[in-house]
Amino acid sequence: MTEYGPGQGPGPKPISEDDLVRILGEQQFAVLATNRRSGHPHLSTVVYAWDPAERVARISTTAGRAKVKQIGNDPRAALHASSPDHLSFAVAEGTAELSEISERPGDATGLELLAMTPGFADPADERAFLEQMVKDQRLVIRLHVDRLYGTVLAD
Repeated sequence: MTEYGPGQGPGPKPISEDDLVRILGEQQFAVLATNRRSGHPHLSTVVYAWDPAERVARISTTAGRAKVKQIGNDPRAALHASSPDHLSFAVAEGTAELSEISERPGDATGLELLAMTPGFADPADERAFLEQMVKDQRLVIRLHVDRLYGTVLAD
């Protein structure tokens, strides 16, 4: 990695839509920003799955989380993902919706959560996963992305 002196370093430059989509697709962790009633942002690190064809980021969460309540009050949200070297980032802004809470193993929400995983070789592990989604009261936040932006630091 290049070393820079005090106050020196690469400047930001615009990044292409393809690169933004690539960054979102390559990452598993990001920061979700929702809005508190006070207007202040609420940030939380989340695991997500990006679907570039639908322009939807799917986030697994549990029913009792602050972000679930906040999305229920104000569906505007943003997801920030950075490259592994943190020299580029992508922000996906849009409107979030909440799935139903998984209530029985293998229901639609459970299957959507299962699709966000790499899958299980053993059917018993898949059943255990679906049962755990019910126990956890898991649901999916679907962020329907209207706008992508970001930057890369140029050398």
